Amino acid sequence: FKAPSTDHPALYRDLLRTNRVHWIAEEPPAELVREKMMECHFRFRHQMALVPCVLTLNQDGSVWVTLVKPARAITPGQFAVFYKGDECLGSGKILRMGPSVYTMQQGKNQEESPKKEEMDKIEPVT
Repeated sequence: FKAPSTDHPALYRDLLRTNRVHWIAEEPPAELVREKMMECHFRFRHQMALVPCVLTLNQDGSVWVTLVKPARAITPGQFAVFYKGDECLGSGKILRMGPSVYTMQQGKNQEESPKKEEMDKIEPVT
């Protein structure tokens, strides 16, 4: 898929799943084990700004990462790296992603308005 522009909504995602995360200090952090969810920050490119996110721990040690705002051009095979303040918590390889912002918008648009073909079938009131 090639998007028409570098800012096209199809390039943005706010949900991804990693493989089993390699945790640095605690395996996995106590808060994540206790609550099954944890707020932290994430990046997937070396120089990018940290993005606030919520991690959800899966049985197999992988995590779902829900971003507070969608990030651009996340790709399977890249590494998601997690931080709490300045501390690097660990990382996991990105395996799959949720739907793009574009897909989500398309879904919303389809729910809100009937398709043109359906409108054509409606008889005008006389």
